[in-house]
Amino acid sequence: MQKLPPGHVLTWHDGAVSVTPYWKLPEEEAFQGSEEQAIAHLRHVLADSVQSHLMADVPLGAFLSGGVDSSVVVALMAETHGPGVKTFSIGFRESAYDELAYARQVAKLFHTDHHEFVVTPDALEILDQLVWHFDEPFADASAIPTWYVSELASEHVTVVLSGDGGDELFGGYDRYLPHPRVAAFDRYVPGMLRPMAGFAAAFWPHDLRGGRFLRHVSADSAGRYIDSIRFFDAGDKAQLFSQDLTGRHELFDWEARALCYFERSARLSWPSRMMRFDTETYLPNDILTKVDRMSMAHSIESRVPLLDNEVLQFALALPPQFKIKNGRRKHILKEVAAQLLPREWLDRRKQGFGVPLDQWLRGDLRECLADSILSRRAAERGYFRPRYVQRLVDEHLHGKRDHALLLWSLLIFERFQQLYVDNPAGSAVPISEPHVPLMPLADAR
Repeated sequence: MQKLPPGHVLTWHDGAVSVTPYWKLPEEEAFQGSEEQAIAHLRHVLADSVQSHLMADVPLGAFLSGGVDSSVVVALMAETHGPGVKTFSIGFRESAYDELAYARQVAKLFHTDHHEFVVTPDALEILDQLVWHFDEPFADASAIPTWYVSELASEHVTVVLSGDGGDELFGGYDRYLPHPRVAAFDRYVPGMLRPMAGFAAAFWPHDLRGGRFLRHVSADSAGRYIDSIRFFDAGDKAQLFSQDLTGRHELFDWEARALCYFERSARLSWPSRMMRFDTETYLPNDILTKVDRMSMAHSIESRVPLLDNEVLQFALALPPQFKIKNGRRKHILKEVAAQLLPREWLDRRKQGFGVPLDQWLRGDLRECLADSILSRRAAERGYFRPRYVQRLVDEHLHGKRDHALLLWSLLIFERFQQLYVDNPAGSAVPISEPHVPLMPLADAR
């Protein structure tokens, strides 16, 4: 199965299919002005973009996380619409993941019509509906709160604006900054000795911590970046995949594919190469897919003003020092935000749209985990080594390692198999009916 790449058009003519690009990302950091000029221009293009996305003949609102991106969007909406903008937020009982307090601050400042929902592990009753709507093994757990915030919004509006794209365009992720331990390694260990760390990692005992760190620092910059975003490394895959699977199938080498993106942007600075990689891969294949599928599952349209052409082209033209300055991520976007929001709100620690999976899998979801990836049917598929899957579960449940992302990936994959492979129909709607409006046959076209 293949997907049409972003910015491409597929043409069918006389039985032949061709795929060609119709738009490409800007290839140069061409902006030559001062930081003050960049801030002023960014403020202008953001305001224009939000205003253009407010054009609608139906009720309209915004997803509000309380972070910089969505808060700027809501602030600019309020500039145009005034008080009463409808905003929607999701929270968790686990305080480390809950940002409702920040969302309420923004809602109060701009006098929005604010609505909230708190997600609990019981919400995983929708798991099969998520799998059905994605129509693929999509393992980003933030789809859960996205489903619920979309469901909440659908009770009030038909169109929502989101702040997606801000992290990729303006340098918002922690991984854009060197980790202190990695920076210390590079400071004290000469580059010529890095391969020795990888050699040591190959013989490192599994039960002894430090092996993953050694593998990470032995790689070059691109290899380290790929290592920071992957769930299963080569060692995990060697232990996870069964001999039958690897013997019968040539497995897709996504890491080699990922390196091609870095090679194409070799002329840019390293921070820009990281952001461009995420803009070309993570953003369309994960973030936008997630929001689009979950919003459309509830018959609402999501719009992303930060990814308007004018905003995107200007952001990619900016040199990285405007985006990450003295360790401050999203510097220029925060300077624009400071014209709209109290400055003290802007530099708190980023939480993102995370989900307390590690706690859920050790608690309310233990039974779900056992019934899925530890089931006899999962073992009979022959894809994975049951003993290794059991070890991942045991280590996680006993707090020895945090395997939440790995286990969630395996869980989603197994539920996908149950829904599509075990079911000959392949597309049966889950028992709990999804929010898809039925069109009368007489009106169908």
